[in-house]
Amino acid sequence: MDNYPISPVQLGHFFQVDGKQLQQQYKNHLSDYHQWEQKDHAEHWMVFEQNIGPYLSIDETAFSSGELYTIVTNKAAKGRRGSIVAMIKGTQADYLINILNKIPKRLRRTVLEVTIDMSASLNLAIKRCFPNADRVIDRFHVQQLAFDAVQETRIKYRWEALEEENKAYEQARKQKIAYQPEVLHNGDTVKQLLARSRYLLFKQPRLWTREQQQRAELLFTRYPVIQKAYQLSLGLGDVFRICTSKEQAFKRLALWYNDVDTSGIESFKTLSRTVQNHYLGILNFFNNRATNAAAESFNAKVKSFRNAMRGVRDVNFFLFRLVKLYA
Repeated sequence: MDNYPISPVQLGHFFQVDGKQLQQQYKNHLSDYHQWEQKDHAEHWMVFEQNIGPYLSIDETAFSSGELYTIVTNKAAKGRRGSIVAMIKGTQADYLINILNKIPKRLRRTVLEVTIDMSASLNLAIKRCFPNADRVIDRFHVQQLAFDAVQETRIKYRWEALEEENKAYEQARKQKIAYQPEVLHNGDTVKQLLARSRYLLFKQPRLWTREQQQRAELLFTRYPVIQKAYQLSLGLGDVFRICTSKEQAFKRLALWYNDVDTSGIESFKTLSRTVQNHYLGILNFFNNRATNAAAESFNAKVKSFRNAMRGVRDVNFFLFRLVKLYA
């Protein structure tokens, strides 16, 4: 059980024994849980300095009841044993710095790169604890903000379409006539067009199905602002996809800022200011084209393990088993 993400309850069911009793036996007698050196403070923090490497990722995840843990992982371990460098409850910068500083300074100085999101507290913790490391803002977090800005524009028009339909319905009712909404040539009403266009706005045009191509043509003809927002999101993605150096990316970002200013779309103006505030970390992507995918993948494994354990009732014991697998 130390080497596989399976709960004693499931194992007990497989061998037709009392799973809960097996879990208690494993916890109290079969495992070395009660001799675990980090048991007393595991719920608040754990550090495994032997797992540190030059390329790290940092992200937060929730185990139960919305309690966040910050996890630092070593990319070289590829989500297997030796992955966990530190697990710390919460995301407060001062506390993170205090715990990460338990790792000897000579080891912390060997870290060359840490991938991260735009969290101010995580950025500050990495800056203070790993002074020689480049902080790389994950490109997918940046792109997700652009997708959110597009969807905000679409949703704004959808609410307007809903209100217009409500008014038209009320008017028809007062006139005692049947209300018939406008039906477009692909069979959608305007309200349905805006609702059903959600997923195509996340994709490149070359990946659209025939129906999505038709729907996009109708959407962009009727709502050119949505088309402009979609083009701006593609433009930001092209910075990461096409550019091969910081210099090239910097110039392309400058052109993108100009496009955002002329568009007049408020959500993208906010995004533009956010990108400008974090541009150094964003441009560090072009050092090694590093992303935070390793951290996201590890978070998925943690959540999968949590589901296999059918939730987290005993946090310390859950962390003990997680450490056996990944630290």
